[in-house]
Amino acid sequence: MSNIKEQAKLFANQHESGEILVLPTVWDTWSGRIAADVGFAGLTVGSHPVADAIGSSDGENMDFGEYLDIVKRIVDSVDIPVSADVESGYGLDPKELIERIIESGAVGANIEDVVHREDDRVRDRQEHADYIAAARQAADGAGVDFVINGRTDAIRLGTDVYDDPLAEAVERIKLIEQAGARSVYPVRASTVEQVSALVEAVSVPVNIGVHPVDGNGAGDLAGLKRLGVRRISFGPRWQSWLTDVSAKQLEAWL
Repeated sequence: MSNIKEQAKLFANQHESGEILVLPTVWDTWSGRIAADVGFAGLTVGSHPVADAIGSSDGENMDFGEYLDIVKRIVDSVDIPVSADVESGYGLDPKELIERIIESGAVGANIEDVVHREDDRVRDRQEHADYIAAARQAADGAGVDFVINGRTDAIRLGTDVYDDPLAEAVERIKLIEQAGARSVYPVRASTVEQVSALVEAVSVPVNIGVHPVDGNGAGDLAGLKRLGVRRISFGPRWQSWLTDVSAKQLEAWL
């Protein structure tokens, strides 16, 4: 536990440094070691790419224990902090969720507001904040400076669900920050207007998803940094890009 406490403190300090933190999203020990060897300061494990790698599907369809076994193998293969995407919590109460993530060696987690195992029900603002607050309490009780990355899908869900998706995302990340998240993740934020409004709404880092080659609609690494973005991840995009590149190269051998 001493090592995980050290890694958690390092990860928390990275989020509080004011510097931009790029966390490649990995799915196995191979991808994890590539990113670590390049020199990145931390990693995220993505549920989507892991599910694709093991022949499952995203949306809490994996066995959670099997997923955490993969997370643990990644953690054990690198010497940098690792955060795990746990979707909406796999139906677990926040205390058990955090305890099991910590047992895997991960020192952070994405927790989202779409409950896939309940027909993609969206938690209301306060319900999601309360879940994250309970997770924060559990991590603090374990003495681990755990980094909760509170995710909202308000922008992704769009006007089919919300009259003003950006305004909804802003209100949600404010509550998520107050609940104890050390970063917030408004999925699909992809314009300068959106990113600027989100960054201005909170004091913790805003996580923006990017493509490893094409960046984000709001800018490349330098552009996002100018907007005040302090955390970047790839989601499933690195794996998807590798899939496309590999398919094109392999076709030459047909």
